Amino acid sequence: MSVDLGYTNVLGTDAVGQPGQRRFRLFAMSERGSAVMWMEKEHLNSLSLALDRFLAMISEGQILRTEAQAGTRPSLEGMPADFPQRPSYEFQVGQMKLNYDEQETAFLLIITPLEITMERGQEPQISMREEDDVSFHFTLPDAHELSSAIAQIVSSGRPVCPLCHAPLDGGPHACVKQNGHREILSIEEQDEDEDE
Repeated sequence: MSVDLGYTNVLGTDAVGQPGQRRFRLFAMSERGSAVMWMEKEHLNSLSLALDRFLAMISEGQILRTEAQAGTRPSLEGMPADFPQRPSYEFQVGQMKLNYDEQETAFLLIITPLEITMERGQEPQISMREEDDVSFHFTLPDAHELSSAIAQIVSSGRPVCPLCHAPLDGGPHACVKQNGHREILSIEEQDEDEDE
């Protein structure tokens, strides 16, 4: 059964874990309930980019993401302390739909949960639970704040190679684009006996 949380009074995002092993979540709370939605970093970043495009279009370029600012960035607060330990809904995100209502001057985000079922001796089955969609509304200032928070979380992870965009772990990095060669998948060695 689809759920509409209405207008959120808490909306945010954070990452749990160490860079390289982080899990990302979006959280929302309203008078009707609370939801924690787990997703991949790329999905979270896509949401941020979509919000940026909407905000720039709606405001005719007056609302843009702040990419650089003087001084240090404020630290992210993460999930508020009064957010329920057991939210009304918690799930892995399968699909997101973002809409803007001009009359309400508010965004509507509809999120479809992903279900993974595993049966013994079979491949995992992945399905979208569209009948269990969770949706909520939020204002333009909330959208701008959420987009900025997502950008900060995404950029605070492991640095990436500027050429191939692969994560850098601090060790040597064989960049595919830097040397013009393809990545070596395996090295085969011949025994000396075979040569003779």
